[in-house]
Amino acid sequence: MTQQNELRPWHVRSGKLPVIALAIHCGHELRPEVAALSALCEAERAREEDPHTERLCPADATRIIVRSSRFEVDLNREREKAVYRKPEDAWGLDLWNAPLPSSVVRNSLSIYDRFYTELDRLIQKQIHLHGRVLLLDMHSYNYRRKGPHAPAQPRQENPEINLGTAPLAGGWPAVTRRFIDKLSSLDFLGGPLDVRENIRFQGGQLCRHVMQQFGRQVCPLAIEVKKFFMDEWSGRVYEKRIEALNGAFNQILPGLLDAMNR
Repeated sequence: MTQQNELRPWHVRSGKLPVIALAIHCGHELRPEVAALSALCEAERAREEDPHTERLCPADATRIIVRSSRFEVDLNREREKAVYRKPEDAWGLDLWNAPLPSSVVRNSLSIYDRFYTELDRLIQKQIHLHGRVLLLDMHSYNYRRKGPHAPAQPRQENPEINLGTAPLAGGWPAVTRRFIDKLSSLDFLGGPLDVRENIRFQGGQLCRHVMQQFGRQVCPLAIEVKKFFMDEWSGRVYEKRIEALNGAFNQILPGLLDAMNR
């Protein structure tokens, strides 16, 4: 990894629509100083990351794709909790071979600060161009935590699409309702998608930050997709499902923008 990548471990692809889509947990890279201290194997890290969520981002959105792992710095947590230090910070995992030096933590948090500075600048530019902006914060979640051959967690507690709306504090009801109604009414490979609100996740720091900074100028939606588009233990991707999910998110965008601008 080059020094430039260490300073800016994400890339931005400009799009035509007033939409910003982010995949902030899809990355797997670690800086050398972090990798040297990690007690996790590649598979353990990958299982708790959100691989392939960059492929869910709509094509005509401005996309922000983060390459660094959440085990380096978690951009969806409050700054003081963004670097995992102990097992209870990260699903009980034994994270480090030795305590993290303050210099390593400081370098990780500097990435956190630069990311949010650039995000705010990009959002402000989109507001200047379009007036209002739709932000899609794309994530995925595990539902087979007991093992690759154990029963999956109950469906009633694990929707295929979980829309987190707590950071909205009741705002943007037309957009959230349109998201759920449109997505759940599509024909997804021969059946409906199970789309529900605030069942597994209610939305994280990124959406809270955007609401605090920009209020009614930006509608941030925290989208958690159950890892039914892949095998969360082997990493195998089910291509038809992930392509169908991307198509579904692209298909509902016009309705979301219409609801946002009314």
